[in-house]
Amino acid sequence: MVQSVELLLDPASEAAVRAEWDRLLDASLPSLGRHTGPGNRPHVTLAVAKVIAPPQESALSGVAQPMPLPVLLGAPLVFGAGPFVLARSVVPSVDLLTFQARVVTSLGDAARPFAHQQGPGRWTGHVTLARKLSASDLMLALGVLRPLPVIEATAVSLRRWDGDARIEWTVRPGAPSQEATQARLGN
Repeated sequence: MVQSVELLLDPASEAAVRAEWDRLLDASLPSLGRHTGPGNRPHVTLAVAKVIAPPQESALSGVAQPMPLPVLLGAPLVFGAGPFVLARSVVPSVDLLTFQARVVTSLGDAARPFAHQQGPGRWTGHVTLARKLSASDLMLALGVLRPLPVIEATAVSLRRWDGDARIEWTVRPGAPSQEATQARLGN
């Protein structure tokens, strides 16, 4: 599985993205809304690794900045050559790009296997709306989601997701690794 470091959005922005998930569901299209696990929520992945060891956890808490952090969700973004992933782009800001680079750097060698996706100048911030879309479903999804206004979101917390243990916790500045808000998730 994967280990990740993610930004979570303010309640109003999370609700707006969930409404987009629901519009896709209502049209019988693939949507992240199909996954009902408690850890499934709109987020912006900043970095991934196969393993994040205690030294990297400590380094991560050292770079965690107090929130909020403005995050602008923009135009639709498509990944892949089929099946496709449909996402909301995250409009890059200097603060966001700087923070993302600090997070990746704090993970050191653990982040290296994913440098082609998250290294300087390579990261594409996004909030996923749907996965495994065929070309025809992609076209339908884009139509269902129109209009797709910009969402002026705010990142309110930094989450660590352990995909192996299926647990999440909030990373707080200077806090020891899993002491802050840890919850076991279903599935």
